[in-house]
Amino acid sequence: MDHARAAISNLFAGEPMSYTRFSIARQMDGDNSHVEMRLSADDEEGGETGRQEHMHASMPPRRSVKNLCFIVIAALLLLLIGFLIGYLSYRGRMQKAGRCLDGSGKCEMTPTASYLTEDETEEEEVSGPSVLYWPDLRTLFSEKLSARRLEDSLRQRANKDSFEAGQIEDEKAASYIHDQFNSFHLDEVWNDEHYVKLQVKGSSNNRVSILQNGIEEELESPNAYVAYSKTGSVVGKPVHVNYGLKADFQKLEKLGVSLNGTILIFRAGKITLAEKVANAQEAGAVGVLMYLDPYDYKNTDALVPFGHAHLGTGDPFTPGFPSFNHTQFPPVESSGLPRIPVQTISSQAASKLYSKMDGDKCLLEWKSGVMGCKMMSSTANVTVKLSVNNVMVDQKILNIFGAIKGFEEPDRYVVIGAQRDSWGPGAAKAGVGTAILLELAHVISDIVKNDGYKPRRSIIFASWSAGEYGAVGATEWLEGYSATLHAKAFTYINLDAAVLGFNHMKISASPLLYTLLERTMKGVKDPTKDSGNLYDRVGSDWVKTVVPLGLDNAAFPFLAFSGIPVVSFSFCNKDEEYPLLGTTEDTVENLKMTDKLYDLMRAAAEVAGQIALRLTHDHELYLDFERYSEELLAFQEKFLPYLRDVKALGLTLNWLFFARGDFQRATDTLRRDIASSDRENKIIRRALNDRIMKVEYDFLSPYLSPKDAPFRHIFFGRGSHTLQSLLENLQLLRTSRNSVNVSMLKEQLALATWTIKGAANALVGDIWDTDNEF
Repeated sequence: MDHARAAISNLFAGEPMSYTRFSIARQMDGDNSHVEMRLSADDEEGGETGRQEHMHASMPPRRSVKNLCFIVIAALLLLLIGFLIGYLSYRGRMQKAGRCLDGSGKCEMTPTASYLTEDETEEEEVSGPSVLYWPDLRTLFSEKLSARRLEDSLRQRANKDSFEAGQIEDEKAASYIHDQFNSFHLDEVWNDEHYVKLQVKGSSNNRVSILQNGIEEELESPNAYVAYSKTGSVVGKPVHVNYGLKADFQKLEKLGVSLNGTILIFRAGKITLAEKVANAQEAGAVGVLMYLDPYDYKNTDALVPFGHAHLGTGDPFTPGFPSFNHTQFPPVESSGLPRIPVQTISSQAASKLYSKMDGDKCLLEWKSGVMGCKMMSSTANVTVKLSVNNVMVDQKILNIFGAIKGFEEPDRYVVIGAQRDSWGPGAAKAGVGTAILLELAHVISDIVKNDGYKPRRSIIFASWSAGEYGAVGATEWLEGYSATLHAKAFTYINLDAAVLGFNHMKISASPLLYTLLERTMKGVKDPTKDSGNLYDRVGSDWVKTVVPLGLDNAAFPFLAFSGIPVVSFSFCNKDEEYPLLGTTEDTVENLKMTDKLYDLMRAAAEVAGQIALRLTHDHELYLDFERYSEELLAFQEKFLPYLRDVKALGLTLNWLFFARGDFQRATDTLRRDIASSDRENKIIRRALNDRIMKVEYDFLSPYLSPKDAPFRHIFFGRGSHTLQSLLENLQLLRTSRNSVNVSMLKEQLALATWTIKGAANALVGDIWDTDNEF
């Protein structure tokens, strides 16, 4: 070391004074820096030639080799010291990041409002507090939520009979929400108009009659109706088919019951009314009746629910297209429109109808709560006449939006939405969600404006109209801006019917949001207990209880049509339906009978708000893209038993399994890229986040037309392209081999394989990193 110090001293104090110049440039290929060391003379006035001559003239030949060795040793020491400093700094950052990710709350990641831009000469200056860590933000948000404000907002639904889409009360509610968004000082507030076709009740009520021995007796003529039913009158023999599930039809088929020309009677529940009607059409029925069975819906004997029969979402007369006033499209109809009349009745009317039927009693396993339930009449002297006179109207509807713009990526959005309209008072169906929407907009805006929170990404608050008709307002918005939304909206949070009970929790979500949802539930107190959180309520196996999204959920088109990750949840009573949804008794007074209603609403707001805030707070998008590897593996395990059956047809499942393996490797690659990336490099961070947010969209089959098959998601869509449909076809190889269309099976295998392979390629990143080999 003494020799080294002497050499350095000579280097700076000796006759031929020289210095070491370091040039450090940031690299984009994964290395943190490139170090260039240049030795030069201290004579700054001479040119390059002069410097070389001076050095050769001044350096004593006998000492040159020795001095050079000392210089090299000194340089190596400096490099070693620099490496150690860099390593210790990196290790410290990783430990801090680990504390942020482990849920301990000791989060010391780079604060939201403090980071350097890529331009080294400028520092991004953000007004307000320089630090707002996630635990502080979460606590601040929780403290500001108000159960009293939620109660005041819900009270807007009191003493109102109906908020039917496009009618006066719906428009008043839209205006109120617009004014509230403005009063919260959101960055942007705007309306979105759509002109849609809705079916409403005609000049007189629809009518259900019993024809017995040539005599017609009115059974019921309710005020409620089913939108998009076929109009006209039909007559048929009544047959009870439980919930209208495929399995229920199969049981009747095994009993030798023919359903051609019949009018089928269904209980509400299990699947949507539209799905029941589609199953009835397929079986040859000419009409459908549905009622609220007391076994599932307590104290509803006289209630008649509203509903719609369109097997789809959005305006069924512009399928795949937006319903803007200035657009012209050929006259087309959705293939999901029913071709038979449909009407709802009360369970009292159903009981009366059963009393007129003289056939076998309903199957014991169907467990009907209606006294005297019968499957059918044994003779042809009892028939039912169904008359539907609904009318189609052109209606303007309004969606209302407010936005808080992100400070780093304003063109990336979390969307929080709630249905506003309802056929009745709609306290549970639309009132709760609307109240939570307003509370979230108020609190989050307050935190941004007054407490210094600078969200990286934008939050959009949306109030939808015509949700009762099949998420019409939400779907038309998605169709109208599909090119923009699939690239910019990365999560939808649905608030509809968020509180229907108090002792259970029902969850529907994209697998990408499972991890974030679980961590959020761990941080929200259970309002029905003195201690514990919502995670304690659902348990560690909660993922196994996730309910697949149905057509009656406004989140469904976001996921299955647009490929946007979604989450939808509600507090409910275990094994019980909320009996008043979609009826004239869905009032604030009846909803207030729910124990701790406003505390539950506040808890629902806290869950939704924490998810939105976390997705706009962190550097990396909190979407667990590795979850889909588990989902694919689960399907592979279901496919494995049919390897030999498929091989007997001259086909193979291997390519599908290889594609799953490619997706697994792609997720591993992305995780490595994230781990080795510079969190402070905004360009790299955005590129990585874009790969994450595209995962859901890449599971939309690219080989189908959105017009003909709008719900293209291979996990959650509807149609033969889905993995579930492929599985059902494989199962037929065992149960009904002759009914399997081999050409269709071959096409299903190809579509599924290449959709998964395409998702894997997109996840890898740049085109030069992808490979079409399996």
